[in-house]
Amino acid sequence: MLTVDTTKLELTKVWWESAPDQSVRVTFPINRFAGSEDSAVVYFEIAPGDRLPLHTDSAEEILYIVSGEVEAQVGDERGRLSAGDLAVIPAMAPHGAVNVGDVVVRVVGFFSEPEITSTFDEPIQPLGAAQVVQGAPVPTAV
Repeated sequence: MLTVDTTKLELTKVWWESAPDQSVRVTFPINRFAGSEDSAVVYFEIAPGDRLPLHTDSAEEILYIVSGEVEAQVGDERGRLSAGDLAVIPAMAPHGAVNVGDVVVRVVGFFSEPEITSTFDEPIQPLGAAQVVQGAPVPTAV
């Protein structure tokens, strides 16, 4: 059995050149590189006022908001999600989120495939690539 304790994960801080003061702390604890055959998981945290920019993922994703409140965008649709909420993000749908609360947002994302390619409008730093493949512990540049 593959298990992960989300309270003990090592998170990597990533940011974007157009907004270096905005960052997300992230890890990909479960995926094909970690031994999963049919699914993957991303865990990320967004500090108050910070954002996860619009991007696409190659597989459908279900988000579970563990703590905090975000304004989420999927395509042209916007809505608020808070602790306890679930949301489905279709494969290749542009989506992102802004922390609109005063506590750190913690999110677990479940993917329907074991390897995920995420594509952003600009390179993710410190990776220097706009497209990454989920790996452990840090995504690899494509």
